[in-house]
Amino acid sequence: MLPKKNRVSTNEVDKIFKEGKFLNSPNLTFKYIRNQRNQDKEIKISFIAPKSVAKLAVTRNLLRRRGYSALGEYLREYISEFPSGLRGLRGVFVFKKYQDDITTINNEIKNILDKIN
Repeated sequence: MLPKKNRVSTNEVDKIFKEGKFLNSPNLTFKYIRNQRNQDKEIKISFIAPKSVAKLAVTRNLLRRRGYSALGEYLREYISEFPSGLRGLRGVFVFKKYQDDITTINNEIKNILDKIN
C-alpha cells in the first residue's frame, strides 16, 4: 500500500479528470498530469474502482488494494533506476473491468508507466 502522502487528493482527482491526458490498457485507464512546480517532485497516484466494475464496496476496495499492492511492487523493484520523467506525476488508475489476477494488473501498470517515460 502506498503511503497517504503518495496518493492523490480528491481536489487533485477533479483537476486530473478535467485537464489530464490518458492512456488505456485492457483493464485500466490511467489519467494523469505532470506537476509543473519544481519544489514538488513526488509521484502521487491513486486507484478508482467504479460501481460499474463491482457492485459491492468490499469488491471495489479489494481491487483498489490489489492495485496499490502492484504499484508498490513496481516502485520498489525499479526505485534505483526510477525514471526522472515520472517525477512530479499526478495520476489516477481507473479500473475498466474486474481483474482477479494481480500479475495482470502488475503488468498493465508497468506497461502504462513505461509508456509515459
